[in-house]
Amino acid sequence: MKGAGLLGYGIYYNTMESIETPLSARAFVFADAASKRKICFVNCELCFVTIAIKKGVLKTLTRKYPEFGYDDDNLMLTAQHTHAGPGGYSYYGLYNLSVPGFVMEIYKKIVEGIVESIVEAEKNIKPAELNWSTGVFANDVDVAFNRSIKSYNLNPEVNPKIPFEQRHLALDREMTLLKITGTDGKNIGSINWFAVHTTNLPNTNTKICYDNKGYASDYLEKYYSDKGDANYVAAFAQGTCGDITPRFVYHPVYPFLRGQWEGRYPDDIESAKYNGKLQFEKAKEIAASENQHRLHGGIDYELMFVNFTDVNCDPKFANGRADAQTGNAALGVAFFTGTYDGPGMHPAVAFFVRKIARVIKFWEKFKAKLGSERYKRIIERKYRVQGKKDILIESNARRILGTKLIDRLFVPGWVDPAIATFKYFYKKVGHIKKPWTPKVLPLQIFIIGDVALVGIPFEITTISGQRLRKSLEETLSQKGIKRVILCPYANGYSGYMATYEEYQIQRYEGGHTVFGEWSLAALQTKLDLLAKEMLKPKEERKIPHDAIPPNFTEEELNHFPFYKRAWYIRQELIRARRMERR
Repeated sequence: MKGAGLLGYGIYYNTMESIETPLSARAFVFADAASKRKICFVNCELCFVTIAIKKGVLKTLTRKYPEFGYDDDNLMLTAQHTHAGPGGYSYYGLYNLSVPGFVMEIYKKIVEGIVESIVEAEKNIKPAELNWSTGVFANDVDVAFNRSIKSYNLNPEVNPKIPFEQRHLALDREMTLLKITGTDGKNIGSINWFAVHTTNLPNTNTKICYDNKGYASDYLEKYYSDKGDANYVAAFAQGTCGDITPRFVYHPVYPFLRGQWEGRYPDDIESAKYNGKLQFEKAKEIAASENQHRLHGGIDYELMFVNFTDVNCDPKFANGRADAQTGNAALGVAFFTGTYDGPGMHPAVAFFVRKIARVIKFWEKFKAKLGSERYKRIIERKYRVQGKKDILIESNARRILGTKLIDRLFVPGWVDPAIATFKYFYKKVGHIKKPWTPKVLPLQIFIIGDVALVGIPFEITTISGQRLRKSLEETLSQKGIKRVILCPYANGYSGYMATYEEYQIQRYEGGHTVFGEWSLAALQTKLDLLAKEMLKPKEERKIPHDAIPPNFTEEELNHFPFYKRAWYIRQELIRARRMERR
């Protein structure tokens, strides 16, 4: 839809005007004839999957294709995280602000596309052999770089510390590939996981594009098609890329808001192709390797809904702390300053806003001393859980800078279109008592033979992923699991997942770790609980769901539908006049 916002950068002028490449969903169905169990893994060329999208897909599958037998537990939807895909498909208002609004047309198109990919996969089920293998990018390959090296170096695992000039080493340079081969020897497809942001295209881009991972998929599918495997399907899924960028060339001539870093070439499309080519070459190399690990064993799966606002963390994941817990989601000023993939608030403005946030913190703590016991507990927990974060938005409590009366916020709308949009959003949905970002989120584990795919609804940093993978491997090894693969942006989305140490410096990733400084410990606690349940026979498991995500009615979504901002309408008029003059 022309004029609607692209999703990822959160900048009002990052709108869709044309199409550079189509966007696809790639579905893989794995069925075990012995147990009759079946799972479906889908990778979408989107920024992230939302709870709304998964609900829509399941509703359509249940209505049209009940014989497939899919439910929340055995369907995993993931995204490769392009920032040049459409927005406007979340139930939760904060993720629709840059669009702005919920766009029913986009939502339905995405649901239909995913369902079509699943139907196509179901039609083509055939006997196959599964193998997995890994490959490491050489240090001189310019494929990925750590964009938050100061935060990364705070982790005790990082020893010796990595200098900025060697930030290409501050990441997981390994790609894992699951190879699918027919019993007739034909190559059917593959899924690989590698961590690098799909952000070669900057926030000045106005074209729909699948970016580096999409180009990689296209290259690998064409490669196998040329070899005679015409229907080969290649998914380049995302890894623990929370702090990883494909951009490494500094150009100070670019405007501040665009970001002054780029990929290999000044032409961002060419940079995306270059990065995609590097990923393609590595995937091709791994697929051709003779060092393959054959998957043996059956299929298993479980999903658990977690209320991430109220998790008491296991001390073994929280530096021994017995009081570590999470709280209501809050976004810090650091998040709104952006990162060098996509800068946001100007440093001078951020300095001012931080001061205001700290004054509000002081004032609320002072009021708590004079208030009721309940108010004291709320304020004490909020600031204890969020730690060093300078809170700008409390997205579950629906507050900005401490106030629920967003339309009366002292900053006028004409200062920035984003502020004007937020005030309009509040005017339309302020009466609806639904959070602006999710509280309840799904965690999911697929087991295929001796490999576990773990679906998480967050952007997870390198060391966070390392810790989570290690703790899960310790538990699931009792079930014979030899490899745990983390699948971020799965089934829903609610910001980043930084380590406790990374959180303390409050850079972009820590500012968007919404449930507080112990968020990673909470994620480890809950996934450890789910993994331990999966050690039991299926019939003996008791999956402890905290709650179920709330339903949003069509009427509630229509309170904040898509509209074109005043600045965009003015731009359209200017363009029309120029065309008339020609």
